[in-house]
Amino acid sequence: MARRCYAHTLPGRAEEAWQDLREHLEGVSKRAAASGEALHAGDWARVAGLWHDLGKYSDAFQSYLRTASSPDPHIADASHATGRTDHSSAGAQHAVTHIDILGHLLAYSIAGHHSGLLDGRGSGSCLEARLAKTVAPWNHAPKDIVGAPVLTLPAFVEKALGRHDAFSVAFFVRMVFSCLVDADFLDTERFMNPDQAAARPRWPADVLTHMEASLDAHMTKVKSGSTPVNVERGMVREVCLAAAVQCPGLFSLTVPTGGGKTLSSLAFALRHAQRHSLRRVVYVVPFTTITEQTAEQFRHVMRPLGDSDPVIEHHSNLDAGSETTASRLATENWDAPLVVTTSVQFYDSLFAARPSRCRKLHSLAKAVIILDEAQTLPVDYLEPCLRVLRELTANYGSTVVLCTATQPAVEWRDDFRIGLAGVREIVPDPPRLYASLKRVDVEHLGQRNDASLAEDLMAHEQVLCIVNTRRHARTLSEAIGDRDHQHFHLSALMCPQHRTTVLTNIKAALKARRICRVISTQLIECGVDIDFPTVYRSLAGVDSIAQAAGRCNRHGTQKTGHTFVFRSEHEESERYFADTANCASQVLPLHEDPLSLDAVEHYFRLYYWDQSARWDAKGILQEFHLNRNDRQFPFLFGFSTVAERFHLVDDTGRPVIVPWEDAGNALCQELRVSHPVPDRTLLRKLQRYTVQVPVSLWNTHVGRQSIDLVHDRYPVLASPELHYSERTGLDLDRSLVEALVI
Repeated sequence: MARRCYAHTLPGRAEEAWQDLREHLEGVSKRAAASGEALHAGDWARVAGLWHDLGKYSDAFQSYLRTASSPDPHIADASHATGRTDHSSAGAQHAVTHIDILGHLLAYSIAGHHSGLLDGRGSGSCLEARLAKTVAPWNHAPKDIVGAPVLTLPAFVEKALGRHDAFSVAFFVRMVFSCLVDADFLDTERFMNPDQAAARPRWPADVLTHMEASLDAHMTKVKSGSTPVNVERGMVREVCLAAAVQCPGLFSLTVPTGGGKTLSSLAFALRHAQRHSLRRVVYVVPFTTITEQTAEQFRHVMRPLGDSDPVIEHHSNLDAGSETTASRLATENWDAPLVVTTSVQFYDSLFAARPSRCRKLHSLAKAVIILDEAQTLPVDYLEPCLRVLRELTANYGSTVVLCTATQPAVEWRDDFRIGLAGVREIVPDPPRLYASLKRVDVEHLGQRNDASLAEDLMAHEQVLCIVNTRRHARTLSEAIGDRDHQHFHLSALMCPQHRTTVLTNIKAALKARRICRVISTQLIECGVDIDFPTVYRSLAGVDSIAQAAGRCNRHGTQKTGHTFVFRSEHEESERYFADTANCASQVLPLHEDPLSLDAVEHYFRLYYWDQSARWDAKGILQEFHLNRNDRQFPFLFGFSTVAERFHLVDDTGRPVIVPWEDAGNALCQELRVSHPVPDRTLLRKLQRYTVQVPVSLWNTHVGRQSIDLVHDRYPVLASPELHYSERTGLDLDRSLVEALVI
């Protein structure tokens, strides 16, 4: 009788109740193959699942399991102290030995299924070293498990090999890896934590149909008068629905700010997904603050669906971007009908190496991906980002919608050959729509110091001023603070609940036609439905100026609104905006209408198209090489190196929980007394009281009198009376905390 081997144990469970290794391999194989079908990689994912834990058949690993699970704590502790036995190298070596040349593609996924995708070669841990490593014999593996399969590459991978497109081949490896690690997580969870496995959401087959019906009902309910703006918004939605029948691929939706892009693009996505059997919608926005706003807007629209929440938001605050246990689990692999996430989360995951970051990637196949303000990509990462969008649409059955208020700046052109080719514009005549929705004049004022700018603002009873940094927002707010008790300040130094309260007061003041002067960072530019007769905007990119103008005469209630662009006295400290502001400063004097299509094209020529030396400034694409003449190592991929280099934003910050007002204070008290760990619902509520600060500042203050690390994990502001202003928010160290731009 063959010896029984095990994959996992549970403390306190008899050996007979441990997870059988064969059962685990077959379970992972089945799950991985199911995920791989959408990638045309079902067989590859199936074999990766079968072979990923072959090393667990060794006597050494089985001995480790038994000693680690011993009821004698001295034996168990000794086992843990000596470390776990390497069980992933065996499967990688087997793949290379039994599948000629192409086995290396499987080896990357198998070798990295715990530690992460490795570089092919390197001075430290790498695939080459793992393949040369002496591993414990695993003679107990069943022959039908280890038998060499016949694997056929998908046609698009064969073509990529033919044209020496190493990035495309490596991306296929990355997607197979995603299938494997997600399946491994899920099958292990099924055994180790069956209650959590049962809590994972399961969506009805017609969930997208229900979501579309809910959106239709909402749009019918909110339809208002036939103003020119509302007529155009209705037209945008209708052309989106009409375009949904077109085949999956690349689309653009070019609609001026205030033209109803958000819900119209969602209407397109839901109908398009149903028409072409796509699986989900992923809505990608530029900033975390906009993620919260967009997700709440979608939840409001989807409320008629009942108790189930088909919307999950995924960002970094407190690592708890969910309302319920089910939606929290869905953020791990994006197994949900509608995902709202940030550009940082989206693109960084596509170049990540860690299994936890890569689990979700296979969910992007056969999905509708809406990129809100797609032109906000940093020029230094432009080519790698456009490459992954091409891969998803060309080879993995996805649709990408470039949703923008200006124009698709990333389309292929003769002078921009890394751009996306074959993009179909949904709006039939963007210039006509721009002219019809034009309700703002834009004027460039030149240099303005804070004193003169304050005087300008005081001359208006209702005015919005948008600046580039938290620091400038605070100093300008203070400059007019003593003279005007009817002005408001908005920045991400204020926790979301605080900002929501301030926005509610702003809207009430505008509706009542009271004096209302607002100083804000760019967080007010996207996803906030607010309407001022006059807007001032510190010099930034033309697309940012367009967003600011979208808060001016937004609903067309007056004949013409006025947006004034000025150069700030703080320009030297606004490094994040230096490139875009410099390009805009060259464009604005040359065009009567700075937001005209000609002006926008001129701007993107300077910012994107003429900067070919910076399109891959971090050398991401240089880390992937093919050498099929080298049978020992035909695929040299730098997965780990790329993950270290690719960070769309260098410092996304760390969270600080603010006990703001009675509700925030009560939640923080609840956090302090929660045992052994806080409930996820509590963490979700605390997100509304969280401010992101730079990592350097967080490290300086955490564990000291200003920030208390509750349960050694959750940073709570210890003295809000000293460090949190009712007007301007968090104030730990202005020179650092205000470095984050919004």
